[in-house]
Amino acid sequence: MTPSSHERIVAILDKARWAPSGDNDQPWRFEILDGARVRVHCSDTRDICVYDLEGWPSQIAIGAMLETMAIAATAHGLATEVVRCDGSTDKDPVFDVSFTEQPGMAADALIPAIEVRSVQRRPMSRRALTVHEKQELAQSVGPGYQVQWLEGPARMDAAKLMYNNARLRLLMPEAYEVHKRVIKWGKVQSEWGVPDQALGVDNMTIHLMKWAMVSWGRLKRMNTLMGTWAPRLQMDLVPGLACAAHFVIRAEAEPRSVADYIAAGRAMQRFWLTLTRLGLVMQPEMTPLIFSSYVRNGKTFTANAGLAAMAVGLSGQLDRVLGDKPGFPVFMGRLGQGKSATARSTRPALAHLMVTDVGKRG
Repeated sequence: MTPSSHERIVAILDKARWAPSGDNDQPWRFEILDGARVRVHCSDTRDICVYDLEGWPSQIAIGAMLETMAIAATAHGLATEVVRCDGSTDKDPVFDVSFTEQPGMAADALIPAIEVRSVQRRPMSRRALTVHEKQELAQSVGPGYQVQWLEGPARMDAAKLMYNNARLRLLMPEAYEVHKRVIKWGKVQSEWGVPDQALGVDNMTIHLMKWAMVSWGRLKRMNTLMGTWAPRLQMDLVPGLACAAHFVIRAEAEPRSVADYIAAGRAMQRFWLTLTRLGLVMQPEMTPLIFSSYVRNGKTFTANAGLAAMAVGLSGQLDRVLGDKPGFPVFMGRLGQGKSATARSTRPALAHLMVTDVGKRG
């Protein structure tokens, strides 16, 4: 391996690590095989995250990472080919990524957006998207996908949906375990998980949340006494109204395999990077899609029968908000004009995302 080829691979991976993942879990590790090949060891988070029990949210994130890698490679005149390794499981898929010289290849215009892209959980401008913005975003997802816009009265419907789903999320002990693990208290930025300053709530609510989340028993008592309306108002309803639109990325056919969700993740990442390049910001809104999938597939996700019944009702509300449109929803969010988030999840140095021993994530 020549130094120059190794340096190119490292530069590509240094960009790839900025891909988004649920709760900033970064479910991948990189292994450099030679100057033209990388092996990526992935794993979903179903064992530790109620939002990932079917694995597909992680698979979408993996697709976003692979697309980021391919975009970054164009800066070095390299085309990218991704092949899943034989024998790797759906839970722990492994991919071989090969890079091939392509003389005259232009660097992808999305490269500058890779490290700027972030989640903006605070209110955005309500300025309507322009025709040009919509056209660029619709084209960004590529063949096999289309974008549904929820604007005007539908924006209110989407905000109410998120507000109601947040109640399910905040009352669920299984979700509490995830939130306790990923929220990093007293942080503006964090290499893993989500800093509390990026949650989109005021400091008084942050202090109250931190106090309550010491234990599930304490949080449950607080929810009983005070309800969940305050954090839902700040994190869901107000932001849901303060945006240009909500959107849904729809696949032409329902995803059935890891490869299908990987492809959806690649389309999602191009959409996110394109809106970033256009000066827009975005917040994913995946909870309704995830819990609706559990309801549809009969997946047990909570020991509380009342919460399971609530999820059934919320699944019906999601269907009404999205309407009878062609395609299958694979990603949902809100977007608008605004500043990139300064309080945000960052990433550890690349060295901490490398496989230290073959077959071992370290």
